[in-house]
Amino acid sequence: MIGLTVFDTAIGSVGLAWGERGIVGVRLPAATVAATRASLLARHPDACEAAPPPAIRDVVDRIVALARGERVDLSGAPLDRAGLADFQARVTDVTLAIPAGETLTYGEVARRIGEPGAAQAVGRALGANPWPIVVPCHRVLAASGKTGGFSAPGGVDTKLTLLSIERARTGAAPTLFDGDPAFGLAARPRRI
Repeated sequence: MIGLTVFDTAIGSVGLAWGERGIVGVRLPAATVAATRASLLARHPDACEAAPPPAIRDVVDRIVALARGERVDLSGAPLDRAGLADFQARVTDVTLAIPAGETLTYGEVARRIGEPGAAQAVGRALGANPWPIVVPCHRVLAASGKTGGFSAPGGVDTKLTLLSIERARTGAAPTLFDGDPAFGLAARPRRI
């Protein structure tokens, strides 16, 4: 059985689906709650609305906190990795290790998995990430700090919103508003 819940966050309604081996999918906010639910059901048509068990409830609570701007670590979230190819699993592991407020480039992820010429393949793997926000693909940028793409609803705007909430810098140069948390891009992310 696949359970499903849709819950409110500061960035909108997030959907999460889980099975007995862990989380099988996450959907970032679409235009409406119904659209978020429909997006999750399109990938998991047998899912049924259910109260999350304690481990999943903990992940829901941490996603809500992260969207509020709290420093939250989701790297220990139970993920159902069944069917994940080796390359995607390695990309997932490196991406899970990027703390809130910090970023890597697609090329840096590629180097960390031992495939320095695979930046585009890393981008494709992250574009297929079934667990956005839990596996923080929004923290991976293109070369020179450019944002790169983002396949979640809202695209790059959603990516920038998440990075802003985390106070991560999206470019190499200081901005006019550095240091002012009201503008979100307050702290230069450390390279990890």
